[in-house]
Amino acid sequence: MSDSEAQDWLANADSVESIQAVVCDLNGILRGKRVPIGQAKKVLEGGIRMPLSIVGVDVWGEDIVGSSQVFASGDMDGICSPTGRGALPVNWTLKPSAVVPLWLFKETGEPFLADPRQALAHIVRQYHELGLRPVVASEMEFYLIDSEPDHAEPPISPYTGKRLDSDAILSIDELDDFGQFFSDVYAECERQNVPADSAVAENGIGQFEINLMHTDDPLKAADDALFFKRIIKGVARKHGFAATFMAKPYGLRSGSGMHVHFSLIDEDGRNVFDDGTELGSDVMRHAVAGLTRGMAETTLLFAPHYNSYRRLRPDTHAPTSITWGYENRTAAIRIPGGNTSARRIEHRVAGADANPYLVIAGILGAALTGIRNKWEPPAPVTGRAYQAKAARIPSEWGSAVTAFENGAIVSEIFDPEFRSMLIACKRQEIAGFAEQVTDFEFSAYLEIV
Repeated sequence: MSDSEAQDWLANADSVESIQAVVCDLNGILRGKRVPIGQAKKVLEGGIRMPLSIVGVDVWGEDIVGSSQVFASGDMDGICSPTGRGALPVNWTLKPSAVVPLWLFKETGEPFLADPRQALAHIVRQYHELGLRPVVASEMEFYLIDSEPDHAEPPISPYTGKRLDSDAILSIDELDDFGQFFSDVYAECERQNVPADSAVAENGIGQFEINLMHTDDPLKAADDALFFKRIIKGVARKHGFAATFMAKPYGLRSGSGMHVHFSLIDEDGRNVFDDGTELGSDVMRHAVAGLTRGMAETTLLFAPHYNSYRRLRPDTHAPTSITWGYENRTAAIRIPGGNTSARRIEHRVAGADANPYLVIAGILGAALTGIRNKWEPPAPVTGRAYQAKAARIPSEWGSAVTAFENGAIVSEIFDPEFRSMLIACKRQEIAGFAEQVTDFEFSAYLEIV
């Protein structure tokens, strides 16, 4: 719904007592304010303010030590304007409520480019200046888990009453077992205008994937992915279990990815990746070249957390080499087959734990750099890409931060303030994990060494 439609809806929604005015931070976490329903008009007309630093806090919600956005600048406010999505009804909570998505602008009215949604919009505008529109879709994987333990444990089937105990790839029975959960997910997606498509059981115990349909508005594609994740988590809790988008909740089972498909259409609606052949156009290959050249320095956007790097391992349905290929799911970049009019690129690196705005921004930004410079990609890989003699995707969190920090391509793609805030955030998170001694360390060393 539009912002004006949202005002009318909220004015007549007797059961809704409050709304949540939210922005998305660098980690893809929604942060904001609970506002009485009587103040809905103020929110929808851009009358809410929040600190610009709110998008840059770490995954625990802590301010970044030494951040220029906090104490050095007085922790100034930004203007929170509605994104145009209106109000999203939330029906899985004890009392119905609504979420109003916002994004940040400076006092001058300029976009605050460290806001993840603004960072993506900045790249999309550059495509529009070239007369091109990216068409984007995502595939979202997640696990349903037991809500009681503090660790990942498969859920109990609502149908059989037994705990899931085996992988069930493409199992129709497992989809049936959780049929009411999926029915409610699709109902909530429809309410929030999230275009959920087919659902499948994936490789892990209690792992599923739902595809989101393509759109020629990358901002909406990222919005859809963000709010889809929230719907899945909320509906799961309603049904007595939990859902996780961790990249690797089980050490020995498949990780969860966010695969992104994209193509480009020109002002006449023509897919510029299609030249009528199976190989694809020069523009497509230039885009692939940008993606492969920029892969190491953009990996932090696709694998932003400590747990993310457990997923990027050989023979795990996740890529490890900076490679591309036709109909090759072991490569980082896959060119799907089929009708050439639908020629597109599938980017397979991002985990489901990543921020959708930054994933899509990293992909489109690197591709745009390749297109502008007319770079040529390396030869496509055939067969098992894990054995390819090619550069590797960073396999460790700290090295990915360093690659991002020193990257020439990301320096072209992103605003300096965004880069500095993300680097500081991730350095602080790395330090936080380094200070923790795990139970596994105690069991291995405590009385032995």
